[in-house]
Amino acid sequence: MSNLSGKHVLLIVSGGIAAYKTLDLVRRLRERGANVTAVLTKAAKQFVTPLSIASLSGRKVYDDLFSLTDETEMGHIQLSRGSDLVLVAPATADLMARAANGLADDLASTLLLATDKAPIFVPAMNVRMWTHPATQRNMSALRAAGCAILGPADGEMACGEFGPGRMIEPLDVIAGLEGLIAARSDASPAKPLAGRRAIVTAGPTREPIDPVRYISNKSSGKQGYAIASALAAAGAETVLVSGPVDLRPPAGVTVKPVESAVEMLDAVRAALPADIFVAAAAVADWRAKTAGLQKTKKGPDGPPTIELVENPDILATVSQMRTGRPTLVIGFAAETENLIANAQAKLARKQCDIIVANDVGAEQAIFGGDLNRVVVIDKGGAAEAWPQANKADVATRIAALVATRLDDKA
Repeated sequence: MSNLSGKHVLLIVSGGIAAYKTLDLVRRLRERGANVTAVLTKAAKQFVTPLSIASLSGRKVYDDLFSLTDETEMGHIQLSRGSDLVLVAPATADLMARAANGLADDLASTLLLATDKAPIFVPAMNVRMWTHPATQRNMSALRAAGCAILGPADGEMACGEFGPGRMIEPLDVIAGLEGLIAARSDASPAKPLAGRRAIVTAGPTREPIDPVRYISNKSSGKQGYAIASALAAAGAETVLVSGPVDLRPPAGVTVKPVESAVEMLDAVRAALPADIFVAAAAVADWRAKTAGLQKTKKGPDGPPTIELVENPDILATVSQMRTGRPTLVIGFAAETENLIANAQAKLARKQCDIIVANDVGAEQAIFGGDLNRVVVIDKGGAAEAWPQANKADVATRIAALVATRLDDKA
């Protein structure tokens, strides 16, 4: 049974060509036992009609802040607070900007300001609107206020441009909602990981060639930092072993900064024992066998030869510990091809419990970005694709998964 069953969903539909997807979304929500009450903005009614939404939802559709009848029967305060979930799909740049700045000039924006729930936004807009600094500032403000952002997806726009900004598909919205419900469930303890200890690695490592050069990669550390923050928010005593990144330390997390893979492994060992180990760092596979003490100069014979040696395998080392192994070991697989096959092979090779795989090909813009799309693979070979979401939301879902798996092992 879906955890949407019996939930009351307040669906706010804003204006955009993607509004047509809400017809299928309402149907999918109803299939899973959810009750849907819809609110349409003035612009949304240019794309879908109140009658079509009402026919699918089986409920009256609201669109007027100043309807005296509605205010008598169900005021906007009750409408906003009588629901279990407040979902904005599609969410235009305009409505999210008004929500981020506390404006309330129509029924939709008033509901978003009056609700006591953390709204869930499903963005849909032109790629340039999505990537505009103002929109990204608004996204950050909404996330800081506890809102969840599902999507957007990459693809061709109705205007002919290509890039991030497409509304994710209704089934992806459903999957995202179910994940959020699991993470936010009132039936779960407020701190499901209270009393647990977690170690997370994040960011790149830098392997020195000489005093001014090093081998590294493009990892920003954002996903690992988000995971550490989510685990701490769930009650775990969390240690974050971080390579060099430009990020603020997460609240409630002990950060151990390191540079190289050898230093990272030493810091992880020093932080053990732990119940949870999440290896989200992008550790360099190789390092220079001998790092120069002085800057390497150009010579008449061309580029110097650098002899490389393998770095320690931190994930495999922790996962294959004979004594003191963490109860749950989670690795990450950043792949550019054959995503699931390569990730499954890595899981078997490292002997960890779960692999979180993501496609980091050039067109994905995962490194340094705020969005991620992952496939979660466990020892049994099951592969679950999660919809594209903000890295903070992916981290929240991972923390919920960790709590569930630890309960199963108890």
